[in-house]
Amino acid sequence: MSNECKLGVTRRDLLGNSIKVAALGGLANMTAGPAVLGSGLLAAASAVPSSAEASGNANVPPGQLDEYYGFWSGGHSGEVRVLGIPSMRELMRIPVFNRESATGWGLTNESLKILSSGLTPETKEFLKKQGKVTFDHGDTHHPRMSYTDGSYDGRYVYINDKSNTRIARIRVDIMKTDSVLEIPNAHAIHGLRLQRYPKTGYVFCNSEMRRPLQNDPSTMRDVSKYVGIFSAVDGETMKMAWQVMISGNLDNCDCDYKGKYAISTCYNSEEGFTTAEMTAAPADHVVIFNIKAIEEAVKAGKAQMINGVPVVDGRKDAKSQFTRYIPIANNPHDANAAPDGKYVVVSGKLSPTVYVIEWDKVDLLFEGKITEKETIVANPEVGLGPLHTTYDGRGNAYTSVFLDSQIVKWNIADAIKQYQGDKSVNPIRQKLDVHYQVGHTNASMAETKDADGKWLVALCKFSKDRFLNVGPLKPENDQLIDISGDEMKLVHDGPTFPEPHDAIIVHKSKVNPVEVYNKNDPLFADLYAMAKKDGVELGKDSKVVREDKSNKVRVYMVSHAPTFSMTEFNVKRGDEVTIIVTNVDEVVDLTHGLTVVGHNVCFEVGPQATASATFKADRPGVWYYYCQWFCHALHMEMQGRMFVE
Repeated sequence: MSNECKLGVTRRDLLGNSIKVAALGGLANMTAGPAVLGSGLLAAASAVPSSAEASGNANVPPGQLDEYYGFWSGGHSGEVRVLGIPSMRELMRIPVFNRESATGWGLTNESLKILSSGLTPETKEFLKKQGKVTFDHGDTHHPRMSYTDGSYDGRYVYINDKSNTRIARIRVDIMKTDSVLEIPNAHAIHGLRLQRYPKTGYVFCNSEMRRPLQNDPSTMRDVSKYVGIFSAVDGETMKMAWQVMISGNLDNCDCDYKGKYAISTCYNSEEGFTTAEMTAAPADHVVIFNIKAIEEAVKAGKAQMINGVPVVDGRKDAKSQFTRYIPIANNPHDANAAPDGKYVVVSGKLSPTVYVIEWDKVDLLFEGKITEKETIVANPEVGLGPLHTTYDGRGNAYTSVFLDSQIVKWNIADAIKQYQGDKSVNPIRQKLDVHYQVGHTNASMAETKDADGKWLVALCKFSKDRFLNVGPLKPENDQLIDISGDEMKLVHDGPTFPEPHDAIIVHKSKVNPVEVYNKNDPLFADLYAMAKKDGVELGKDSKVVREDKSNKVRVYMVSHAPTFSMTEFNVKRGDEVTIIVTNVDEVVDLTHGLTVVGHNVCFEVGPQATASATFKADRPGVWYYYCQWFCHALHMEMQGRMFVE
């Protein structure tokens, strides 16, 4: 069995014939909605396609693979969820800002280091006084995959935490968070988008709320000191690059396909503090950021250093070369760049229209050759409450309309013709009802130059009567829409735990996770260094190490199905115990874990991985530890005893 992975033999290979038989034999009893199961399903199953891309509909037969990965924000859960598209099957939940008991994220020493190392000194001191090393939760909104030359490159997924002003990076090769950064000077990171060209150097982040840069009692009531902040983070190093002070509250952001500009919407140009104040003006704006001008100012030392970050002034009154403010109907919500690289669409939210801005005209704007309003080339009316726009790569845009509960398909070229005065043209192609009150929408590969126009998801905030009643807290509703033809077709309802704020759909060819860890992965570097200091070879030695004249004890052990290399060890009451487990199994999908009964210890150890957790042994007696991840027919017997003297 240990050579199974090396030889490339997987469970799918071994069970392939059984899968085909099951798919054929059980097909007639499969349950699915009539919109999903078409008359061609039996023929598709008989052919046993290699994936859903061959089956021609949203059904993915048992044993077959999806064509796309979907990366969903987990909202208030603080996680990122991975779905298969078009099946809408949930494949994985990646803990990011949350505590996750199955994997031990937020409990293991390795995860706590990641969660805490990127915090500001001020936050670390605050948490220390609370008896914590990091926050206990997060609010994830906008997952985005890294780019190379306008295409997804499968390296990383980045995600924001609005509640604690952080961003995180997930390594796609192992589907694990590897870095977390708190954004200084900012307050509540909401919008997050990535530089597309030449690659994801920058992660652009919107600070939604305004506050004083020197945030203390001396300034907290002086509203003249309040500023909004737009941030650029180096996505490779996860360090701050620069920030821009802006006028108003920023909402969502995006950028072009040439690496020249970023854009953010603003819903509070009034700079008010109540709903009435923030909706008083007839118009707000979007802010265009001139990346080259900002970089040159920072390089020349013209930026102000605030809490270790170079900050330039891009506010309206500053009239700098860093920013331009384009008037938009009040409270615009999102800005979404079209995959052809020519346009960006801004949604009105409190206006029934969307605005099409041409990137080339932004060049002329910064050169002083045209006015802000002249960058707008179309303004079609799509419906009540437009929020987000996505694309099919064929010249069509799809806008989510919250109040009308619809996805509206419209043609960009026709919208431009209409704006130019051709009243005979109607850019609206179709309006499709969704259920209900849709927020984000995103189509397959739509935020890259490879937009393929096959599938679209509508992330609906309410489900109401769509599913069985589960009490006052209802699920939300993710809906899958086929956009491959001339007409949109709703093909799937999927209840989901609140709140999946946003999602992206990535073709499987762009994603290539490993199945077994490299034992020399940088994630384990600290453990290997500690073991070397203790004279232990990880994966081979089993040893209890007590520091001289100390109550610190380290317990090294190996897991190999179905046993731990150490079935008992002794410690003393009050000892600070660190257990380090190395999983030496090489078989795909053979994860172990370690749970210590009654001691708040539970973590996952994947094949060839090492993980550790530290706790205080304050309870005398015998305490069992066991593997909590099913790994073997003798899984229940995989246990040991800790004796606390």
